[in-house]
Amino acid sequence: MIISFFFSWLILLLIVIASIDTKSLGLFTQTRIGYLKKEFIIYKIKTYQKNQTISKIGSFLRRSKLDELPQIFNVFLGDMSFVGPRPDILGFADVLMGDDAIILSVKPGVTGPATLYFKREEQLLASQSNPEAYNRDVIWPKKVEFNVKYVQELSFKKDMYYLVKTFL
Repeated sequence: MIISFFFSWLILLLIVIASIDTKSLGLFTQTRIGYLKKEFIIYKIKTYQKNQTISKIGSFLRRSKLDELPQIFNVFLGDMSFVGPRPDILGFADVLMGDDAIILSVKPGVTGPATLYFKREEQLLASQSNPEAYNRDVIWPKKVEFNVKYVQELSFKKDMYYLVKTFL
């Protein structure tokens, strides 16, 4: 109870700061695909200004992963877990087929092996001449590989490892 109270105030403070910084509501929502292909709304702190550029505060929030903090509410709502495959947008997770569809047999997570491996994904994409193609052809298949392996080898011990690794 104390932890949720602390995080609620921190999240509220970050939303206020992001609202001032972006000159719009500091809470970002987006439809994602989750457990058994169920759509849900994910919550994040907004980091983009109206002209679609990342603000200075937004850049810090992304680097520190504080923009992901509101996903605690997704966990409390039952749409996500703390550890698992990251939920993706329409056109990716919802079209998984064959053995890869095992990813959708668990709740998506705030963190996991693919999240840790691609912790610098934003910088990696920014360095590409065609970021969208690179994401689709290189990053996405690697994430699927990590996430399939995660589900196949699911264990409490590994989840604890991913949580500790995320916070360190």
